[in-house]
Amino acid sequence: MRRLRPLRAILAAATAVAAAGLTALAAAPAAEAATPLPNKVFAPYFEAWVGDSPAALSAQSGAKHLTMAFLQTATAGSCTPYWNGDTSMPIAQSVFGADIDTMQARGGDVIPSFGGYTADTTGTEIADSCTNVTAIADAYEKVVTTYDVTRLDMDIEIDSLDNTAGIDRRNKAIKILQDRAAAAGRPLEISYTLPTTTSGLASNGVALLRNAVSNGAKVDVVNLMTFDYYDNQQHDMARDTQTAAQGLVNTLANLYPTKTQAQLWGMVGIIEMIGVDDFGPAETFSLANARTVYDWAVSKGINTLSFWALQRDNGSCPGGAASDSCSGIAQNTWDFSKIFAPFTGGTTQPTNDFSLTASPASGSVAVGSSTTTSLRTAVTSGTAQSVALSASGLPAGVTASFSPSSVTAGGSSTLTLSASSTAVNGTYQIAITGTGPSASHTATYALTITGGTSNQCTAPAWDRTKVYVGGNQVSHKGHAWKAKWWTLGEEPGTTGEWGVWQDLGAC
Repeated sequence: MRRLRPLRAILAAATAVAAAGLTALAAAPAAEAATPLPNKVFAPYFEAWVGDSPAALSAQSGAKHLTMAFLQTATAGSCTPYWNGDTSMPIAQSVFGADIDTMQARGGDVIPSFGGYTADTTGTEIADSCTNVTAIADAYEKVVTTYDVTRLDMDIEIDSLDNTAGIDRRNKAIKILQDRAAAAGRPLEISYTLPTTTSGLASNGVALLRNAVSNGAKVDVVNLMTFDYYDNQQHDMARDTQTAAQGLVNTLANLYPTKTQAQLWGMVGIIEMIGVDDFGPAETFSLANARTVYDWAVSKGINTLSFWALQRDNGSCPGGAASDSCSGIAQNTWDFSKIFAPFTGGTTQPTNDFSLTASPASGSVAVGSSTTTSLRTAVTSGTAQSVALSASGLPAGVTASFSPSSVTAGGSSTLTLSASSTAVNGTYQIAITGTGPSASHTATYALTITGGTSNQCTAPAWDRTKVYVGGNQVSHKGHAWKAKWWTLGEEPGTTGEWGVWQDLGAC
């Protein structure tokens, strides 16, 4: 998967290693505590390097399962993986552990993904980097036991697809890991994420899967990256998804001749790049495409539906190019997630749905005063339903009221935001949520407070080398800032309205 940012032996010996590793897996959280993924799961990619909380975005988007990208070594030649290859983000409970626990408690989970475009082009994909098969298996095992997960993903593309030694080491290590898990009674799945043409895998992708078969490594899911075709053609992205998947099933039928057609389709995963992909507007995956792919995926009984990436599921840059933080098309926040989320467990899309917008989407209020915005709903499918309205993210000293507090889809409400004398100057992002019987949607309103308490720069100066967690405050360039979640090295004022730092105003 593309990352557009600074920063991704012998059988007897394998058997001996597997026996040596049984204690570690058995000593992990009890096998019965690890819950297998549903047989149909929506798991969009989560960009782990931007400082967002996976649990928070999971709750906001409705995506209960996330694919966490990416795990890679810090340098070529190393056998130790880190999140994003960042040595300050080791495989440890202290890094994402609390978020993953929260998601699992809510009935969701994560799929840690090894590799990715950057790792695969810099020699830091672990099986390319590390020549010790046992050490690779140990690294996989550490991720499984640290986070108590039941699926690992291998995102292999570009240079890694042609590194035959790395491919062989990876599949041997997967076999060792699977033997350990089986001996410990622990559920474990392996998925391979691979680039595709519109007619299926290229020859190097087929060779990778053939090597897995020869090494006895069980591949449960093959995720096709149905984007970035780079063939200078205009694309119907939904149709191309279907032809690519059919080509994959034809390949899998040759590799696994005893499987039925239903079982083969049950090995298929699809990853879209929502909105405009890296190639440009000729490869644009629209909301209409998403609905078509959803219906097709349900009808075929595929295993995994995903997209790149959760942080892009908003319309803050319509008409733009591919970006880490927006889709490049006009949409509401979480529109793609709402379409795909019912796929988990094989459910169907809600027959009744609606949209929610705030007009205007921003405003200013002086302390002691109030401002209003109109909340408009519209029926997008099925029949009108009752929509309850609520607001979150209100800064101290600000209250919200709705008139009315519940509407029938198609109706409008007025949101009044009142600032008391204790309100603090600054601009705040307020989330307005409409909740109906079968769907929910969120709109964002940017509220600027003036004439209130001026933040004094009493907070310590921001330090690039220090780790900050949600609630920590710093001063930087004449403003006070508050961290929304864990962050390291991200400069206040550079992360945008959806970023980690909330501007509390001048001081």
